[in-house]
This record gives sequence, C-alpha cells and structure tokens, in this order.
Amino acid sequence: MQQYPRLYARLKPQGRISSVAKIFSDSKAPVIDCILVDYSAGGACLQLQKVVDVPQRFEVLYGTTRKRCRVVWKRGMRLGVAF
Repeated sequence: MQQYPRLYARLKPQGRISSVAKIFSDSKAPVIDCILVDYSAGGACLQLQKVVDVPQRFEVLYGTTRKRCRVVWKRGMRLGVAF
C-alpha cells in the first residue's frame, strides 16, 4: 500500500505507443534496450532485458517521445524514473 497517492495516473503503453524503449546515456555508451512497463506525465517504470549498469541520469526513447530522466528507484531489473 502506498503511503502517498500518485501525482499522475500511470498508463500502460497501447495503440501507437510501443512498449519497446531505448536508454541513451552518452555518445560513447551503447544503447540499452528495455521495455516500458507503464508511464505518466511525471515518470515511467522500465524493465531491463539483461543485467546492465544504468547511469543515474539518461534519456529514454519510447515511440516518438524522447525524455530526459533520472533513476528514482531500482528493484531487480526494474527501475522507476522521473522526467
């Protein structure tokens, strides 16, 4: 149970928004493929496809949307990011 209600409702990707996402950290680092579990105006939940080190700040691309974000929480291969 959450202690505080969410500021923004979480949505599951559907329709024209693909669940496939990509993480870009800088020009030298390889692109990390992941799955967009859900998203809102304030952040998203990403599922990594393999164990990799993810920087604290990066850009994520899902569909045609590219957002700068930072890691807020991490549990196993899932991570929550804030935009």
